[in-house]
Amino acid sequence: MRVTRLKIENFRAIAEAEFLFQGHALLVGTNNVGKSTICEALDLVLGPDRLGRRPPVEEFDFYNASYLDVEGNPIPAKVEVVLVDLSEELRLACPTHLEYWHKAEKRLLGAGEIDLAASPEVEPCIRLETVASYKVEDDEFIANTYFCNSALNDDGERERISKRLKQSIGFLYLRTLRTGSRALSLERGSLLDIILRMQGAKTGLWERSIKRLRELDPPIGDDASDISPILKNIEARLAQYIPLHAPGDATKLFVSQLTREHLRKTLSFFLTTNEGQGAVPFFEAGTGTLNTLVLALLSFIAEAKPHNVIFAMEEPEIALPPHTQRRIANYLLENTQQCFVTSHSPYVIERFDPSQIHVLQRDGAGTVKAKSIGEISPIKPKHYSRHARRALAEGMLGKGVVVAEGATEVAVLNAVAEKLEEFQSDLWSLDLSGITVFSVDGDGDLPPFGDFFKALGLRTYAFCDKKTRNEVETAKFKAAFDVPWETEYKGMEKLLTEEIPVDTIWTYLSGARTRGFMHVPDARPNDDDVKKLAFDILKSNKGNGEAAILIGICAENDLPKTVTGFLDCIYGDFPKPTPPPIMTPEGDGSSDGDGSGADGSAIEPISETVLAKPLG
Repeated sequence: MRVTRLKIENFRAIAEAEFLFQGHALLVGTNNVGKSTICEALDLVLGPDRLGRRPPVEEFDFYNASYLDVEGNPIPAKVEVVLVDLSEELRLACPTHLEYWHKAEKRLLGAGEIDLAASPEVEPCIRLETVASYKVEDDEFIANTYFCNSALNDDGERERISKRLKQSIGFLYLRTLRTGSRALSLERGSLLDIILRMQGAKTGLWERSIKRLRELDPPIGDDASDISPILKNIEARLAQYIPLHAPGDATKLFVSQLTREHLRKTLSFFLTTNEGQGAVPFFEAGTGTLNTLVLALLSFIAEAKPHNVIFAMEEPEIALPPHTQRRIANYLLENTQQCFVTSHSPYVIERFDPSQIHVLQRDGAGTVKAKSIGEISPIKPKHYSRHARRALAEGMLGKGVVVAEGATEVAVLNAVAEKLEEFQSDLWSLDLSGITVFSVDGDGDLPPFGDFFKALGLRTYAFCDKKTRNEVETAKFKAAFDVPWETEYKGMEKLLTEEIPVDTIWTYLSGARTRGFMHVPDARPNDDDVKKLAFDILKSNKGNGEAAILIGICAENDLPKTVTGFLDCIYGDFPKPTPPPIMTPEGDGSSDGDGSGADGSAIEPISETVLAKPLG
């Protein structure tokens, strides 16, 4: 069983969306783009326990909390799922609800197309829809899941899918942050609850537990305990006002209210993790231990239902080391029929095939769209594999990407940016702006990576040497980048030695001599030889940090103008946000709250950055 199409309307963070899935899906995108909403939508339709909550939905489960129109009529939230690879149980249980999905054309067969049902490109499917709305007359929220193609009954409703059939679908959802607190509890829908139900271990569990607790004599402590005399005294005082059935034994303390629901919240999983340490409640263990325990429970479930698990999990990387993140990703990919994962971790992202990675983007009207990396990436597979961790985890999830020609360019750009941000407090750092400086293997890789990031909706910058290109190559290069910046030099080493003052370069060389570069003379040679010495060291030590060391000793006016001019473009596109007003104790006179100082003088605005001119 797997989900091949998901439609969402007016639910949570999404006003409207339609997603197509071929199998496993990694959902990536900026914060609040709708990743969690997709998982919640799947749970609303497929989760066997989701609609058992009371109420099943609330105000903020509707987009912008809009559940009534201007005339007071309900606005429903709708989630529709098309399931394929149906289990034999589901096909036999609802044969009248079978429809047909065209795999190549990614659509349902319509009226008059039944002859296509025998095609190898067509497979049986079932379409389910959950409709949630506000019932005005009862002042409550309701939600039900229906077979989409069923006829209306006398009440004007379609046929509902039973909880038992939902359980046969095998959908599991683990929400972020709530993983540890719920997975090992016995609350409804927790992983432990699911396992106990699957194994039939809950039959009589609550009745036996309640009976044993009631038979505790005394319920807590003994007659000599400190609390017993206090309870007897309270009982005697109470007897002065109301008759007691069993004087002297009418008050008791139990460990629970002795109801099934209260026991679910009371019973706790204890764990011993360290030698010499007693067992502690599981939620007192470290977060990493909790998430690893969750992995153990998932393996239990998958082994119990090896061919029928659709699993959704948010941010499995939280509080886990890289190797465990990779294990969880591998486990989900290999042991579930279909998984939906949200993540910002490079160690999780790199385990997924490009066709399985769906990048979410939204417009101002709440419409969310997704494209798989496989659909939009012009990058060769070997280059994608090599750069996947950095390119996808950082660049794809930010706001802009600088594609630099090599590692030295990246080192210089980052070093100069750090110096500028140190000297000019009005600049917003590249990291905080969401800018990734990304290295490729040479000039030929610039346009493909530029096209890749641009297709994701990011602002793209190129930084490379001046190249001789024909008209077609030049047009391709410019089209791939919003800012296609070329320097006037052949190589970053030439740029640095030409644009950094010779005195500063000699200071760098003197330090290089103390670091073991013995061919640097004690006496300063002429300026041309100083530049040549520095050029040779930088050229022969690419990747060893020498360029960054040179930048590190520069004063602000020493920094290479080509690089600062390029960075000025980025700082101009991503200016530092206006800081919030400083709150001061009332009456201290430090600010009048009108943009002026205590003496009434105007506060100087932050000066604008002068932008350098890019290529073209």
